[in-house]
Amino acid sequence: MIRLETILTPGRSLVNVSGGSKKRALEKVANVIADQVPELEMQDVFEKLVAREKLGSTGFGNGIAIPHCRLEGCSAPVSALLHLEAPIDYDAIDGAPVDLLFVLLVPEAATDAHLELLRQIASMLDRKEVRDRLRAATSSDALFQVVLDVQNEH
Repeated sequence: MIRLETILTPGRSLVNVSGGSKKRALEKVANVIADQVPELEMQDVFEKLVAREKLGSTGFGNGIAIPHCRLEGCSAPVSALLHLEAPIDYDAIDGAPVDLLFVLLVPEAATDAHLELLRQIASMLDRKEVRDRLRAATSSDALFQVVLDVQNEH
């Protein structure tokens, strides 16, 4: 099983991110990932995430979105976690605005392991106490640490 801390870094765990709109938040995500993972192009990441959202919102309730897509040139799963400074409209299934985005990019030839990662992220974010801890984190390191702690509780 792939563990989340192997695909997420403190550098891709950001707090107080200005969102503004769904598109702007996804653009921010794409910039963060492209800065940290040189082999991935910002525009590719952004376009694939936007295309995925057009199939149906990845906002799954309780202020959470899990934008995800398969990506050519992505050799291993890459994740990013953003806590927005203010919730944004995200067309989530419960209609609630979103302030936590947990992004997952996987290689084009995605496997069951990648579906398992998505399930892991979703079940972690399904817990209110985890969401509260993520929202209370005041730095990138603290945000990343919550994910580590939650992983180690199991």
